[in-house]
Amino acid sequence: RAELEEEATHPPPFLGNHHPALRWEKKKEERGKDFFRFCGSDRLPPTQRKERERESGSAAAGSYLPFPIHPLLSFPRRHDAASAPSSARAAAAAGGHHHPHPHLLDAAAAPPHQHRRRRRRRVPGCLRPRAAPVRCCATAAPAPAPAPRAAVPAAEAAAAATTRVFVVSDLHTDYPENMEWVRRLPAEVGARRGGDGVDALVVAGDVAETRDNFARTMEVLRDRFGAVFYVPGNHDLWLRREGGRYMDSLEKLTALLDACSELGVDTGPRTIGDLGIIPLFSWYHKSFDKEKDVNSVRVPSLEMACKDFHACKWPSDLTNDDEALAVYFDKLNDKNHEAIEEVKSTSKQILTFSHFVPRQELCPEKRMLYYPYLPKVIGSDFLERRLRDIHSKREDGAACHVFGHTHFCWDSMVDEIRYVQAPLAYPRERKRRMNGGEGWLPFCVYRDGFNPEIYPALWSDYYNKNKREPENTQLAPWVARHFAKYHKFH
Repeated sequence: RAELEEEATHPPPFLGNHHPALRWEKKKEERGKDFFRFCGSDRLPPTQRKERERESGSAAAGSYLPFPIHPLLSFPRRHDAASAPSSARAAAAAGGHHHPHPHLLDAAAAPPHQHRRRRRRRVPGCLRPRAAPVRCCATAAPAPAPAPRAAVPAAEAAAAATTRVFVVSDLHTDYPENMEWVRRLPAEVGARRGGDGVDALVVAGDVAETRDNFARTMEVLRDRFGAVFYVPGNHDLWLRREGGRYMDSLEKLTALLDACSELGVDTGPRTIGDLGIIPLFSWYHKSFDKEKDVNSVRVPSLEMACKDFHACKWPSDLTNDDEALAVYFDKLNDKNHEAIEEVKSTSKQILTFSHFVPRQELCPEKRMLYYPYLPKVIGSDFLERRLRDIHSKREDGAACHVFGHTHFCWDSMVDEIRYVQAPLAYPRERKRRMNGGEGWLPFCVYRDGFNPEIYPALWSDYYNKNKREPENTQLAPWVARHFAKYHKFH
């Protein structure tokens, strides 16, 4: 191992610039510089940073992310907790109230000045290291209390919170890696060891493609948490691997809801402590997309690219070509009208959740996507109107909506409602991200009150600082390079 590290750091002279480590370093910088220049960020590779310093006369701060940016999947960046004061530390300095634990996702942050370890080639005969157990944010050790008091034990900190609510979406447990992730969740994540506390999990759709895998997954989650809430996603209603068990996707939907009832999984409104949790059924429609199309490249049609058109089967009066499916699923929420009103009247704060996207602003612009037609199959205007009606007259910070489907990690405030997406996503997508998306899930969004900190995620971070330009159809550099290589321009 020491010889490999020495070789990667100091390549033999006869390899010169063709050494794999040097080629990888060059490739990293070339892929990284286009995205960060496009976003106006100062996190440039060292060589480009020096060029900018010579041009502007000012040093560029920060460090760059040593991996290519993939705009179809963006997991949050792990930030150094000591690099900038968080709102919790600022509140503590001012003598204000803050959570005894730092932000739950910060618990897995890298220590100061720690860089990504270079990937080394496997040597024949060497054993692959054993996978580390899942680190759930709920079990991370709390921050030490101010001196001279001793640090608070993790168990006591967990018991101090009466109600905790975790959120996750897009489990896709038909993949063995994802199912293993679910099974490796520590039993103490959702277990309360005394008192009247409850740990709840909100699952925002796309659990599994088959009914059997769905039931196995929900059974494991139900054993881990005191309460589990679920709303169906599009993959949950696929029929291609069901062996003709169901006539159409609506019959399978009924079977999934029956399975939830048998397992004790909530699919309707309920109050947990002071928090009201309301599942919202939804489906997408093409008219949800109201931004200008990108016509400079040729891409497959929706019918070819979106498997829902083939894997789902609907009655003759319901199709994906119009708003019929979106209206049908939205009306399924009417049967819970009385329960929703009761939750609204008895809850101090409300969390609604759906699988599909309620606003187009919660997805990157088309010019930044490898598939520009994506916004046509992700969201529903009926969903946004319904959740706005539920959250109306709520005080600032008392409303949150969780969604899924696009596999973009997201955390932002839009018109006084917080929108959160925390997807597990596909294994191949997690491998493209530096932090994988496993160590911080499920995300605890509520601990006797919504966490006031907005957690940094790549795309929501970008739009929190930059104005959306829906009329701009000029392709982002990485997208233009992709189409120039694999596709033809008009």
